[in-house]
Amino acid sequence: MRVNEEIRVPRVRLIDENGEMVGIVTARDALARAYGVGLDLLEISPNADPPVVKILDYGKFNYEQQKKRNEARKKQKVIEIKEVKVRPNIGENDYQVKMRAIKGFLNEGNKVKITLRFRGREMAHQELGGQLLERIRIDLENQVKVEQMPRFENRQMIMILAPA
Repeated sequence: MRVNEEIRVPRVRLIDENGEMVGIVTARDALARAYGVGLDLLEISPNADPPVVKILDYGKFNYEQQKKRNEARKKQKVIEIKEVKVRPNIGENDYQVKMRAIKGFLNEGNKVKITLRFRGREMAHQELGGQLLERIRIDLENQVKVEQMPRFENRQMIMILAPA
């Protein structure tokens, strides 16, 4: 946004300090009017024909804009990806504990990356890993949407779930 002398167009559409439309005037007259009131001239809409300028306190305007940006930053939710690691021959109780952890992460609004790691001879039975990830997906099907279907990467299978 251009302020005061940075506005280098011959004619502008002026809005005064009370928010009332004055009309089309020369940029020099608008600047003189702003200085006469002890305020600044700010270009609001540079792409309009002629550009729209407003008489206001630039320091106060800048402060308000910064407050709005900070407020917007506070309100936005940062979605994290939580990781849960499992093995193909996981026991039933361990499976239930992992499921509770996954549900907790999803309820907080986070995505969950499920990593199924194969060791040694487990690589020969990759279908067991696929069945386990499919079981997890079926157990959670009404709570999640699968963002990334199970895929093989090196010695592990990865699936990413997002809250529904």
